[in-house]
Amino acid sequence: MSKILAIETSCDETAAAVIEDGYQILSNVVASQIDIHRRYGGVFPEVASRQHILAIGTVVQDALIEARTGWNELAAVAVTYGPGLVGSLLVGVNAAKGIALSQNIPLIGINHLEGHLYSNWLDTDNRGQPPAQRFPTLCLIVSGGHTELVLIRHHGSYEILGRTIDDAAGEAFDKVARVLDLGFPGGPAIQEAAKGGNPTAFKFPRAKLGDSFDFSFSGLKTAVLRVAQKYTKVEKLRRPTREQKLQQKQAEYRQMPVADIAASFQMAVVDVLVSKTKAAAEKYNVAEVMLAGGVSANMLLRNKMMTALDRPVLVPPLYLCTDNAAMIGAAAHWRLQAGQTSGWDLDVVANLRLA
Repeated sequence: MSKILAIETSCDETAAAVIEDGYQILSNVVASQIDIHRRYGGVFPEVASRQHILAIGTVVQDALIEARTGWNELAAVAVTYGPGLVGSLLVGVNAAKGIALSQNIPLIGINHLEGHLYSNWLDTDNRGQPPAQRFPTLCLIVSGGHTELVLIRHHGSYEILGRTIDDAAGEAFDKVARVLDLGFPGGPAIQEAAKGGNPTAFKFPRAKLGDSFDFSFSGLKTAVLRVAQKYTKVEKLRRPTREQKLQQKQAEYRQMPVADIAASFQMAVVDVLVSKTKAAAEKYNVAEVMLAGGVSANMLLRNKMMTALDRPVLVPPLYLCTDNAAMIGAAAHWRLQAGQTSGWDLDVVANLRLA
């Protein structure tokens, strides 16, 4: 049995976990910064890195305590080295280097996207055995910064079939939520607002991009903005008071069919994600399809994907959809088994290569 301490600080979650044998979650601690960044309408990079510095020590210690694991029981320490916010990544990488050096154990750098793949291969049902892993597998990674279709031929063997050429799906959710004044993060806000809406009320565009497996959501986002602007014709005062600004915003909101816009936008995103995933699954005759990343928590996406595909569809539990260290530890196990450890020159990179 081998235990790996994993650290994840690529964006605004400070996370640490202890994973045993690549599938057992002994602990999974996450310190979220959502409430801090909500006031900015998105993640403020400098604030995020400072919060990581404040939280990293406590989060790592809590992960070890929860796992009932001592430093001397660790086989390695794993850490996300990119892609992500450079300042945030540096905090995690430097902490991992310090731990590996002090304990004289291997250091394993993990690509953030590779980690998301492994969120589906953790023993979340406490069965005491690793989930079945069928190859080749297709994974749709959808988050605030990434939208990729990845073909997995085996552990460590990946091919990116398609990626976004502009906005990622999660980024589009955040921006549209801001247009509709629904708050941050946009994914849950849009999903909640869409519950009472008509998904066919507005015919928003779906970028096909020919036979490509690439994605584009910029045009969809702009189309939503244009529709929203038609409902914001309230008279603008030159120098409104704070109370008048609030009244204007309330008047705009009352006029705008927010639920219908949210539902129509959400359906447009899901239609594109499902259709391209289905086409790729059939072309490469994969054994199963996996979802990963923050947007994979969207219930419409989950349901549509399971209905549309004629093969097994794996989805991680909600707490493993967003950034976490458990997935990093799971990916690191296979790297360690293959003897693929990192040197002390491990650097923070911002690329999309998985291998």
